[in-house]
Amino acid sequence: MAEVVSSPATAPTSFHVMVKPRGPICNLDCKYCYFLQKESMAPKGDKFRMGDDLLENYIRQYIEAQQTQEVSLAWQGGEPTLMGLDFFKRVVELEKKYQKPNTRIANALQTNGVLLNDEWCEFFKANDFLIGISIDGPKELHDAYRVDKGGKPTFDKVMHGLNFLKKHGVEFNVLTTVHAANGNHPKEVYTFLRDVAETTFMQFIPIVERDNETGYQEGHKVTPRSVTARQYGEFLMGIFDEWIKRDVGQRYVQIFDEALGAWSGYEPSLCIFRETCGNALALGHDGDLFSCDHFVEPNYKLGNIQEKTLQEMVSSEEQRRFGQDKKDTLPRYCRECEVRFMCNGGCPKNRIIKTPDGEEGLNYLCAGYKAFFNYIDVPMRFMANELRHRRAPANVMAFWAQREASLQEAFSKASRNDVCPCGSKQKFKHCHGR
Repeated sequence: MAEVVSSPATAPTSFHVMVKPRGPICNLDCKYCYFLQKESMAPKGDKFRMGDDLLENYIRQYIEAQQTQEVSLAWQGGEPTLMGLDFFKRVVELEKKYQKPNTRIANALQTNGVLLNDEWCEFFKANDFLIGISIDGPKELHDAYRVDKGGKPTFDKVMHGLNFLKKHGVEFNVLTTVHAANGNHPKEVYTFLRDVAETTFMQFIPIVERDNETGYQEGHKVTPRSVTARQYGEFLMGIFDEWIKRDVGQRYVQIFDEALGAWSGYEPSLCIFRETCGNALALGHDGDLFSCDHFVEPNYKLGNIQEKTLQEMVSSEEQRRFGQDKKDTLPRYCRECEVRFMCNGGCPKNRIIKTPDGEEGLNYLCAGYKAFFNYIDVPMRFMANELRHRRAPANVMAFWAQREASLQEAFSKASRNDVCPCGSKQKFKHCHGR
């Protein structure tokens, strides 16, 4: 093993690493998954399994590098459960070995759920793992793209795994990708996740899949499976309409939480909405560290933790520049946008279209984000004001119900070419009169 170089004093106090102990290997073959193609980056004969020495080196370095009272480790893939349960028992052993005094260690694992059983879930419960499970909505919507290696549907297997999490009281949340198949069905997706999956926390991740042979973030075309900007914006609005009627304070949607923070004057915590990025990296099964989970590509490889420390790579000029470029390359159209405080141009991986005046670097989802963030402005202002006065944001539900009653009356009187009473600034015929 090469000598590990010491870390510089300018290293960040905390950063996040998404670890892929099985690399891109997965037991499913989801049609929109860009990560399966990463297998081609490995040398011939690679077994795609993180070894024990590398695992210990990573856990030691990661815990040492975090200058916070809670250290969070994240395990993903591919499919991390393909490593087997003994691997994660070893993870817990090593975490206890290197845990600093007066700190808490937390683990989060993202899974497709099909391998979950009593043994897995007993372990998760005993060791306080937070489990993210991928479900794209009810059966017909989930099975549109989330299939196994034989092209067969996976919904029933995923729900079987989810039931084991519920049985053992494991804390879980749901990650739902939004794509061409489910993007027109926000109400069906949301009510399914709330009432059938029974999750209290939801993430909705847009599928913007580049149409190329490499699986890298290159080219300007997207596949037909990708959600459109308008579709994504209307999907989020549809989810919001259901949530604000009865679920504020009971169900949590990641992008709504981020929005409330931004409307309350805080910088977004989610990397895609921050002004700069660079503190959320990805580690492969072989120890290679990359600038971001969305940029596991040769041009974004920072090094290997067997040769350099995590701190050195995270605080390197290369990584600093990667994060700063998000701000520095923001088009003027974005810099002058009324919702920049929330969006900040979105994830750099999706900045693949031109602004209305022809400048490069506009986010593919811009129109959807802009419509959605303007749509929620009034209730977000209300909730932010409630927080400032130490009142419950859930009070927005009564406020919104009264507002909706007034709007329905206004809608009934609006003509097609009037500005929509909802405040969207669109014509009524293109908004609520559609």
